[in-house]
Amino acid sequence: MKLLLSLLLCGVALAGLGSSQSLPTADEVVSRMMEHESQRQAALHRYSGFRRYVLENQRHHKRAEMLVRMNCLDDGSKEFNTVSETGWGGARRHVFPRLLETEREASLPDNRERSRITPGNYSFRMIGEHMAAGRRVYGLAITPKTENKYLIRGEIWIDAEEYAIVRIEGEPAKNPSFWIKSVHFVHTYQKNGPLWLPASDHSVTEARIFGPTDITIDYFSYVTNMPMLSSSQYGSNN
Repeated sequence: MKLLLSLLLCGVALAGLGSSQSLPTADEVVSRMMEHESQRQAALHRYSGFRRYVLENQRHHKRAEMLVRMNCLDDGSKEFNTVSETGWGGARRHVFPRLLETEREASLPDNRERSRITPGNYSFRMIGEHMAAGRRVYGLAITPKTENKYLIRGEIWIDAEEYAIVRIEGEPAKNPSFWIKSVHFVHTYQKNGPLWLPASDHSVTEARIFGPTDITIDYFSYVTNMPMLSSSQYGSNN
Protein backbone atom coordinates (compact mmCIF):
# COMPACT_ATOMS: atom_id res chain seq x y z
CA MET A 1 0.00 0.00 0.00
CA LYS A 2 3.06 2.19 0.26
CA LEU A 3 4.10 2.28 -3.31
CA LEU A 4 2.46 5.07 -5.22
CA LEU A 5 3.49 3.48 -8.47
CA SER A 6 1.10 3.23 -11.43
CA LEU A 7 0.32 -0.48 -11.62
CA LEU A 8 -1.38 -1.85 -14.76
CA LEU A 9 -3.91 -4.69 -14.65
CA CYS A 10 -2.03 -8.00 -14.21
CA GLY A 11 -4.72 -10.21 -15.72
CA VAL A 12 -6.42 -12.03 -12.85
CA ALA A 13 -10.01 -12.37 -14.05
CA LEU A 14 -12.91 -12.17 -11.64
CA ALA A 15 -16.12 -14.07 -12.21
CA GLY A 16 -19.29 -13.37 -10.26
CA LEU A 17 -20.44 -16.25 -8.12
CA GLY A 18 -24.12 -15.63 -8.63
CA SER A 19 -24.79 -16.74 -5.07
CA SER A 20 -28.17 -16.05 -3.53
CA GLN A 21 -26.58 -15.53 -0.13
CA SER A 22 -26.63 -11.98 1.10
CA LEU A 23 -23.29 -10.21 1.20
CA PRO A 24 -21.83 -8.76 4.37
CA THR A 25 -21.70 -4.99 4.49
CA ALA A 26 -18.53 -3.09 3.68
CA ASP A 27 -18.22 -2.11 7.35
CA GLU A 28 -18.44 -5.77 8.44
CA VAL A 29 -15.77 -6.87 5.96
CA VAL A 30 -13.44 -4.01 6.91
CA SER A 31 -13.91 -4.71 10.63
CA ARG A 32 -12.95 -8.37 10.12
CA MET A 33 -10.06 -7.34 7.89
CA MET A 34 -8.67 -5.04 10.62
CA GLU A 35 -9.06 -7.75 13.28
CA HIS A 36 -7.25 -10.37 11.18
CA GLU A 37 -4.54 -7.92 10.18
CA SER A 38 -3.81 -7.18 13.84
CA GLN A 39 -3.43 -10.91 14.50
CA ARG A 40 -1.09 -11.35 11.52
CA GLN A 41 1.01 -8.35 12.48
CA ALA A 42 1.38 -9.70 16.01
CA ALA A 43 2.77 -12.93 14.54
CA LEU A 44 5.08 -11.19 12.06
CA HIS A 45 8.26 -9.56 13.29
CA ARG A 46 11.24 -9.01 11.06
CA TYR A 47 11.24 -10.35 7.53
CA SER A 48 13.33 -10.01 4.41
CA GLY A 49 13.03 -10.70 0.72
CA PHE A 50 14.21 -9.82 -2.76
CA ARG A 51 12.62 -7.62 -5.42
CA ARG A 52 13.27 -7.35 -9.13
CA TYR A 53 12.36 -4.01 -10.69
CA VAL A 54 11.94 -3.72 -14.48
CA LEU A 55 11.30 -0.33 -16.11
CA GLU A 56 10.38 -0.06 -19.81
CA ASN A 57 9.67 3.01 -21.94
CA GLN A 58 8.50 2.05 -25.43
CA ARG A 59 8.60 5.56 -26.91
CA HIS A 60 12.32 5.95 -26.29
CA HIS A 61 13.18 2.23 -26.35
CA LYS A 62 14.61 2.38 -22.84
CA ARG A 63 14.84 -0.44 -20.32
CA ALA A 64 16.43 -0.85 -16.90
CA GLU A 65 16.47 -3.55 -14.22
CA MET A 66 17.38 -3.56 -10.55
CA LEU A 67 17.63 -6.35 -7.98
CA VAL A 68 17.11 -5.24 -4.38
CA ARG A 69 17.28 -6.88 -0.97
CA MET A 70 14.62 -5.55 1.43
CA ASN A 71 14.67 -5.86 5.22
CA CYS A 72 11.54 -5.03 7.22
CA LEU A 73 12.39 -4.27 10.84
CA ASP A 74 10.39 -4.86 14.03
CA ASP A 75 8.83 -1.39 13.88
CA GLY A 76 7.69 -1.90 10.27
CA SER A 77 10.28 0.40 8.73
CA LYS A 78 12.12 -0.87 5.67
CA GLU A 79 15.73 -0.90 4.55
CA PHE A 80 16.84 -1.44 0.95
CA ASN A 81 20.16 -2.60 -0.44
CA THR A 82 20.76 -2.67 -4.19
CA VAL A 83 22.33 -5.94 -5.32
CA SER A 84 22.62 -5.23 -9.06
CA GLU A 85 21.52 -2.76 -11.75
CA THR A 86 21.56 -2.84 -15.55
CA GLY A 87 20.24 -0.78 -18.44
CA TRP A 88 19.13 2.82 -18.85
CA GLY A 89 21.28 5.08 -16.72
CA GLY A 90 18.58 7.74 -16.26
CA ALA A 91 16.27 5.26 -14.56
CA ARG A 92 19.10 3.89 -12.42
CA ARG A 93 20.17 7.35 -11.29
CA HIS A 94 16.79 9.00 -10.79
CA VAL A 95 13.73 6.70 -10.98
CA PHE A 96 14.83 3.64 -8.99
CA PRO A 97 16.33 5.62 -6.08
CA ARG A 98 13.15 7.70 -5.86
CA LEU A 99 10.96 4.59 -5.74
CA LEU A 100 13.00 3.12 -2.89
CA GLU A 101 13.12 6.38 -0.97
CA THR A 102 9.35 6.88 -1.30
CA GLU A 103 8.62 3.45 0.17
CA ARG A 104 11.27 3.81 2.87
CA GLU A 105 9.73 7.12 3.89
CA ALA A 106 6.18 5.72 3.89
CA SER A 107 7.26 2.76 6.05
CA LEU A 108 8.53 4.94 8.91
CA PRO A 109 6.39 4.67 12.06
CA ASP A 110 5.26 8.31 11.88
CA ASN A 111 4.05 7.90 8.29
CA ARG A 112 2.80 4.31 8.21
CA GLU A 113 -0.64 5.04 9.69
CA ARG A 114 -1.18 7.68 7.01
CA SER A 115 -0.80 5.08 4.25
CA ARG A 116 -2.71 2.12 5.71
CA ILE A 117 -6.08 1.03 4.34
CA THR A 118 -8.16 1.77 7.44
CA PRO A 119 -11.50 3.45 8.24
CA GLY A 120 -9.51 6.44 9.46
CA ASN A 121 -8.07 7.00 5.98
CA TYR A 122 -10.79 5.68 3.66
CA SER A 123 -14.51 5.31 3.02
CA PHE A 124 -15.55 1.86 1.78
CA ARG A 125 -18.34 0.63 -0.52
CA MET A 126 -19.15 -3.02 -1.24
CA ILE A 127 -18.92 -3.89 -4.95
CA GLY A 128 -19.59 -7.61 -4.90
CA GLU A 129 -18.31 -11.14 -4.43
CA HIS A 130 -16.02 -12.84 -6.95
CA MET A 131 -13.58 -15.68 -7.54
CA ALA A 132 -9.87 -14.88 -7.96
CA ALA A 133 -7.16 -17.54 -8.29
CA GLY A 134 -9.59 -20.15 -6.98
CA ARG A 135 -10.47 -18.19 -3.84
CA ARG A 136 -13.61 -16.26 -2.96
CA VAL A 137 -13.00 -12.54 -2.49
CA TYR A 138 -15.00 -9.42 -1.66
CA GLY A 139 -14.53 -6.37 -3.84
CA LEU A 140 -14.68 -2.95 -2.16
CA ALA A 141 -14.34 0.52 -3.64
CA ILE A 142 -12.12 2.76 -1.51
CA THR A 143 -12.24 6.55 -1.44
CA PRO A 144 -9.56 8.52 0.44
CA LYS A 145 -10.82 10.94 3.06
CA THR A 146 -7.96 13.37 2.32
CA GLU A 147 -5.61 14.00 -0.62
CA ASN A 148 -2.73 12.57 1.37
CA LYS A 149 0.18 11.70 -0.96
CA TYR A 150 0.33 8.22 0.60
CA LEU A 151 -3.30 7.34 -0.21
CA ILE A 152 -4.96 5.96 -3.33
CA ARG A 153 -8.34 5.91 -5.04
CA GLY A 154 -9.56 2.59 -6.43
CA GLU A 155 -10.59 -0.93 -5.40
CA ILE A 156 -9.40 -3.64 -3.03
CA TRP A 157 -10.11 -7.37 -3.05
CA ILE A 158 -10.30 -9.09 0.33
CA ASP A 159 -10.04 -12.85 0.81
CA ALA A 160 -13.42 -14.05 2.12
CA GLU A 161 -11.88 -16.70 4.36
CA GLU A 162 -8.82 -15.01 5.86
CA TYR A 163 -9.84 -11.35 5.38
CA ALA A 164 -6.48 -10.40 3.91
CA ILE A 165 -6.11 -7.92 1.07
CA VAL A 166 -5.14 -9.88 -2.04
CA ARG A 167 -5.21 -7.07 -4.60
CA ILE A 168 -5.21 -3.28 -4.74
CA GLU A 169 -5.90 -1.39 -7.96
CA GLY A 170 -6.16 2.33 -8.53
CA GLU A 171 -4.37 5.63 -8.79
CA PRO A 172 -2.76 8.04 -6.31
CA ALA A 173 -5.18 10.27 -4.42
CA LYS A 174 -2.85 13.16 -5.24
CA ASN A 175 -0.94 13.59 -8.49
CA PRO A 176 2.74 13.24 -7.52
CA SER A 177 4.01 15.76 -10.07
CA PHE A 178 2.98 18.28 -12.75
CA TRP A 179 5.06 16.25 -15.20
CA ILE A 180 2.90 13.17 -14.68
CA LYS A 181 -0.44 13.08 -16.49
CA SER A 182 -1.74 9.87 -14.94
CA VAL A 183 -0.73 6.84 -12.91
CA HIS A 184 -2.49 3.49 -12.70
CA PHE A 185 -1.32 0.50 -10.66
CA VAL A 186 -2.15 -3.02 -9.53
CA HIS A 187 -0.57 -4.45 -6.38
CA THR A 188 -1.08 -8.15 -5.54
CA TYR A 189 -0.37 -10.25 -2.46
CA GLN A 190 0.41 -13.95 -2.01
CA LYS A 191 -0.12 -16.32 0.90
CA ASN A 192 3.18 -17.21 2.58
CA GLY A 193 2.42 -19.66 5.37
CA PRO A 194 -0.07 -17.87 7.65
CA LEU A 195 0.96 -14.48 6.24
CA TRP A 196 0.02 -12.49 3.14
CA LEU A 197 2.99 -10.66 1.62
CA PRO A 198 3.44 -8.59 -1.58
CA ALA A 199 3.72 -10.68 -4.76
CA SER A 200 3.84 -8.20 -7.64
CA ASP A 201 3.30 -4.63 -8.73
CA HIS A 202 2.58 -3.38 -12.22
CA SER A 203 2.29 0.31 -12.98
CA VAL A 204 1.84 2.54 -15.99
CA THR A 205 2.82 6.17 -15.65
CA GLU A 206 1.87 8.59 -18.44
CA ALA A 207 4.49 11.35 -18.35
CA ARG A 208 4.20 14.60 -20.31
CA ILE A 209 7.65 14.24 -21.88
CA PHE A 210 8.54 10.55 -21.89
CA GLY A 211 5.09 9.10 -22.57
CA PRO A 212 3.93 5.83 -20.97
CA THR A 213 6.44 4.01 -18.79
CA ASP A 214 5.82 0.54 -17.35
CA ILE A 215 7.31 -0.57 -14.05
CA THR A 216 6.99 -4.17 -12.90
CA ILE A 217 8.14 -5.37 -9.48
CA ASP A 218 8.32 -9.06 -8.55
CA TYR A 219 8.75 -10.07 -4.89
CA PHE A 220 10.35 -13.40 -3.95
CA SER A 221 12.56 -15.40 -1.54
CA TYR A 222 10.87 -14.23 1.65
CA VAL A 223 12.32 -15.16 5.02
CA THR A 224 10.04 -14.33 7.96
CA ASN A 225 10.80 -13.84 11.65
CA MET A 226 14.50 -14.45 11.03
CA PRO A 227 17.62 -12.39 11.79
CA MET A 228 18.44 -9.89 9.06
CA LEU A 229 21.58 -10.35 7.00
CA SER A 230 24.02 -7.49 6.85
CA SER A 231 24.90 -5.97 3.48
CA SER A 232 28.32 -7.65 3.62
CA GLN A 233 26.60 -11.06 3.63
CA TYR A 234 24.78 -10.64 0.33
CA GLY A 235 26.72 -7.91 -1.48
CA SER A 236 25.87 -4.46 -2.74
CA ASN A 237 26.88 -2.35 -5.71
CA ASN A 238 25.38 0.99 -4.68
